[in-house]
Amino acid sequence: MRASLIQMDVNPDETSNSRRQRAASLVREQSAADLVVLPELWPVGAFAFESFAEEAEPLEGPTYEAMSKAASDAGVWLHAGSIVERTASDSGSAAGDGPLYNTSLVFSPDGELARTYRKIHRFGFDRGEAVLMGAGEELVSVRLPETTLGLATCYDLRFPELFRALTDAGAEMFVIPAGWPERRRSHWSLLARARAVENQAYVLACGTAGTHAGVEQAGHSVVVDPWGEVLAEAGAGEEVLTVDLDPARVAATREQFPALKDRLLGLEPPRR
Repeated sequence: MRASLIQMDVNPDETSNSRRQRAASLVREQSAADLVVLPELWPVGAFAFESFAEEAEPLEGPTYEAMSKAASDAGVWLHAGSIVERTASDSGSAAGDGPLYNTSLVFSPDGELARTYRKIHRFGFDRGEAVLMGAGEELVSVRLPETTLGLATCYDLRFPELFRALTDAGAEMFVIPAGWPERRRSHWSLLARARAVENQAYVLACGTAGTHAGVEQAGHSVVVDPWGEVLAEAGAGEEVLTVDLDPARVAATREQFPALKDRLLGLEPPRR
């Protein structure tokens, strides 16, 4: 199974429409891959908070249309990164005035939308994404012919319970689009390897290059195997990271070193 991670440079001087066209072209160039991955919020920039409302789009908006066609043209499974999704209001009184979400789109090789995932853990504490966007509530996995993907986004990487739940749901490969800042790049690499080791699963973590709203991006997209070994890692700039994976290695690792079978659940809290 071949995977290509497209570490895009999100240049603020490039319009969203221009970037969509460029992303679609990059996806089409990966027709030899089985799975292609784009980063988090690449149409707008993960830290361009002031642009979220303006750049928000419905689920089946311009990014959906461009990525659906690109996946079909290339004949690949496409994790199209994420968009700022604008939803309808709960009252249904007007389309497009509901909450915003950080929503990932996954397309099949025929261009059909296979699954969506709304980011559960929003970054920013009391500002930014944490206050501008709603929180997702659903664990999402995607069954491919070769493996099962577990979906997460950027800040989700810091919450191991999410990945353990995805493992329990059958995930063998985690796909994590991100807009991770350079100043915490050491955490990015460490956590990607940790999620792989503790769940004995592949990790495909795809970040962005460039600078979003003054925040330098870490780049360094990485592919980690079920033993925690780094199979490939990008640099800081725009780059396509391509690696051949053996999905059978997940089951082999879990059989060879069956640590997941030794989990003890339902432990009582310590007495005080």
